[in-house]
Amino acid sequence: MGCIQSKTTHIPSPNDASPLPESDKQISVGEVGEGDNQQQKVAAFKEYNLSELRKATNGFSTECIVSESGEKAPNVVYRGRLESNRFIAVKRFSKHSWPDAQQFLEEAAGVGNVRHKRLANLIGCCAEGDERLLVAEFMPHDTLSKHLFHYDKQPLPWEMRVRVAYYIALALDHCNAENRNIYHDLNAYRVLFDEDGDPRLSTFGLMKNSRDGKSYSTNLAYTPPEFMRTGRVIPESVIYSYGTILLDLLSGKHIPPSHALDIIRGKTSLVLMDSSLEGQYIDEDAATMIELASKCLQYEARDRPDIKFLLAAVDPLQKQKEVTSHVLMGLPKTAVVVPVMTSPLGKACERMDLTAVHDILLKTGYRDEEGADNELSFQEWTQQVQDMLNTKKSGDIAFRDKDFKNAIDNYSKLVAMMPVPSATVFARRTLCYLMTGQPELALRDAMQAQVCIPEWPTAFYLQALALSKLGMEADAQDMLNDGAAFEAKRQSSWRG
Repeated sequence: MGCIQSKTTHIPSPNDASPLPESDKQISVGEVGEGDNQQQKVAAFKEYNLSELRKATNGFSTECIVSESGEKAPNVVYRGRLESNRFIAVKRFSKHSWPDAQQFLEEAAGVGNVRHKRLANLIGCCAEGDERLLVAEFMPHDTLSKHLFHYDKQPLPWEMRVRVAYYIALALDHCNAENRNIYHDLNAYRVLFDEDGDPRLSTFGLMKNSRDGKSYSTNLAYTPPEFMRTGRVIPESVIYSYGTILLDLLSGKHIPPSHALDIIRGKTSLVLMDSSLEGQYIDEDAATMIELASKCLQYEARDRPDIKFLLAAVDPLQKQKEVTSHVLMGLPKTAVVVPVMTSPLGKACERMDLTAVHDILLKTGYRDEEGADNELSFQEWTQQVQDMLNTKKSGDIAFRDKDFKNAIDNYSKLVAMMPVPSATVFARRTLCYLMTGQPELALRDAMQAQVCIPEWPTAFYLQALALSKLGMEADAQDMLNDGAAFEAKRQSSWRG
């Protein structure tokens, strides 16, 4: 926080999926379960408007891209935020991937009805013009790929690696139960971590990348053998890919399955283990995981185990079930909680409604500065004070009458005259500059208002307006969040 600085055997037929109802685009779904008593509600699947998703992603800004290949990804994933302050992941398919909009909607609705607490659930889609988009729950703590291969602070602990293997097996088992036994291109990029640090499987992989069912866009060395031979994906292909994830978890690096199998056959399997773990694991448990990976990576699909076998085999390897994931990973549990805009001003700034902002500033007056030391209150009555009062009055009248250029002139004179600056004057002149197309000057004044009252939500909200006008959407969002945080802090102190 502070002053601004520059700164996501058979391919099921789409006809098997439930189409979106004609009369109501929102589909009700049950609660998310895991075969036990724990349940978690997920937003109902719905069809979004393109304008909603465009706004949520700041016009599909490159700054919002979370695909690990960035703009080069064949289907780009964006981080977005809805007007409700809910974070989402938006997958944008390449043009003409799904020419038939209805087919896309039906396929997406089918995937959207597969709900589970170990999935990053699909909550919506959009098909307008050439655009085809999927909307899922946003997972704030990155991908397995990043935590294994590109970590900043610490390697992924062994217990967390076992938990990933178990939770992803749970997710795949649930997908099978829901007759969704084809998962496309399962890899470390598809495993995500939620706000609690728990691993979840992206539902994007349950959706074909195009109507012709093309899959496996990753390195061919990791592609199931039957896909290389026939171009077809079968349920056993998913088991093969699960085996590659086990290899990733064991080694902490990308090892082609053929090379890994050679090592395993050579009776030197522990050579596969990630050196960064520094031996912090039980050798027998590691050997079990290596053996499971070997079974999954068998050349003949019929020789691979099913997911229930894998679940039963991995479960006993978990030795610290009582320790939460965010503790194991050293993550803050509430890293991306976004304060909710509660004041009319915060909401008006969020929707860029300058007219509403003007009305609110007008009604608020100088109330936020009551009790502050300033020259108008404490100086002797002099001609200088009289001139300052007259200039302030002229500026306020012009501001009230929406004569913004005149207001700028008077407020500028007042700023030069007052030894102690006024946050409200800077705030009002900020809006005047915005109304007259001068966002750079508006940003400067909003920052000055923050200097006057460091934790003033109004100053942060106005900075957000100016930054948005300057095209700095990510920074604008930061300022909105900071303003809302200080707003919540104020309300909390008042309640206390």
